[in-house]
Amino acid sequence: MKKVGGRIALLGAVVLLSLAFFIPSYSGLYGSLPDWLKRVFPNKGITLGLDLQGGIHLVLEVEEDRAVEIAVERNAVAMQDLLVEKKIPAESVKRTGPTQVTIAFQNGDLKAQIQKAMEEFPTFYEIEKVGTANSVVVELRDGEGKRIKDSAINQALETIRNRIDQFGVAEPLIQRQGLKQIVVQLPGVKDPKRAKDLIKNTALLEFKMLDEEHKLTMELPQRIPRGKEAEVLEQFKSKLPEGDEILFEKHLDKDTNQEFRFPYVVKKRVMLTGDVLSDARVSIGQFNDPYVSVTFDSKGAREFERITGENIKKRMAIVLDNSVYSAPVIQDRIAGGRAQITGSFTMQEANDLAIVLRAGALPAPLKILQDLTVGPSLGRDSIEKGIRSTLFAGAIVILFMVVYYRLSGVIADFALALNLICLIGALAGLNATLTLPGIAGIILTIGMGVDSNVLIFERIREELRLGRPVRLAVDGGYDKALLTIIDSHVTTLITGLALFLFGTGPIKGFAVTLCLGIAINLFTALVGTKVVFDVLNQRRKVEELSI
Repeated sequence: MKKVGGRIALLGAVVLLSLAFFIPSYSGLYGSLPDWLKRVFPNKGITLGLDLQGGIHLVLEVEEDRAVEIAVERNAVAMQDLLVEKKIPAESVKRTGPTQVTIAFQNGDLKAQIQKAMEEFPTFYEIEKVGTANSVVVELRDGEGKRIKDSAINQALETIRNRIDQFGVAEPLIQRQGLKQIVVQLPGVKDPKRAKDLIKNTALLEFKMLDEEHKLTMELPQRIPRGKEAEVLEQFKSKLPEGDEILFEKHLDKDTNQEFRFPYVVKKRVMLTGDVLSDARVSIGQFNDPYVSVTFDSKGAREFERITGENIKKRMAIVLDNSVYSAPVIQDRIAGGRAQITGSFTMQEANDLAIVLRAGALPAPLKILQDLTVGPSLGRDSIEKGIRSTLFAGAIVILFMVVYYRLSGVIADFALALNLICLIGALAGLNATLTLPGIAGIILTIGMGVDSNVLIFERIREELRLGRPVRLAVDGGYDKALLTIIDSHVTTLITGLALFLFGTGPIKGFAVTLCLGIAINLFTALVGTKVVFDVLNQRRKVEELSI
């Protein structure tokens, strides 16, 4: 009786544990529990997937060629800084092709010095046929270009994942697809537009100086209506000096609630980039306006102090994705590595900006190839049909087992109920995401839940036909069916593991429920039903078994 008592205690503990894990999934019951009891139970349960609770499905493509261009542009700035540091007077250093940088100079005697300086950029090589006596043209090596493209995909993947983690989406799916595509699934998102803007925003933060000395600054209009930016760029394109660009700052007129744009003449040279940021937080100004406070790392703090010290009384533009957020006058050298990004922010806009700055900039822009929004009504309909089909399948199986195996069929149905309770508890304990394929896996386990019992019962019948007593027939039936049951379960488990390892999204959801159902079914068939037969045989001598 001790062995039976131990197995009964084990079954009871498994059932209670499964129910404890499942309770947080049932929000109505979990919400009514007192606080002290909520601390006892887990705080997470089963999460519904995209197809059940709605959300967005995006297929994004990283513009990897633009990632190479951005890398070449940054190297061009670094080359110019190096020539200034070495006191080599170059006329211009600029990107003249997707992977080329041209260094022009007036004195041909400087060519050897510039070629020597370019040795500090081993990822570039000189194109001798293109260069002239007064210019040196260097090009990015092919291997480095491929490395930048591959790195851009991986960096974009990590950046998107960091942003979504801070955005607070439960169980997102973010994975690479093919060579340069990224699949993003966000279940339960209430504001798809905000989520997409947060993902797509490149968040390339740059600090540039305004060119206030050129006369074009006085000719530009003070403000223009939203949507007229292209007209202004076309109108003043011929007057724009080389090395400058026109960028716009968004401004919201609070009285009329109209959006305007302030144009600025900005020097193209980047003084500092956002990759030296260590933190970005939302703060509230003295007029209750939100702004983003940024903190630089040690290297960025030193550079920011040097830049502000060299440009006192000049205006610095804080540029994010080619839009000016603010252009304050530098009043004094700024030490301590802190700066502010102000603008016509709402609290949500400021919070989203802080998220993308903390998560880091994307290495290149993203292009949306596929954009699907799944409504919650479809999810509710899927859940109702899934529950209905599960109940229907379960009822048919229960009825068949009772009719065909009588009392033993009732015992098999007990094992089926135990199987479902343990499966739901295991899914909740793993914080698994339940999808439509996952529901299909649960329905499949209903059929498989009695499959093992059918094998056992047929072996018991054979033993009874040979004239063995009920107790020996039951033990013999379990012993003879054991290897067959283990063999069938292990082979199915191997298939489920292969689906989980090599499948994606919905296939993995099906594989999880299948593998858990197989493992739990093995436990309930060999332990759950056997203990019932053992209790019946120990409490009274059974002369005839209803099977």
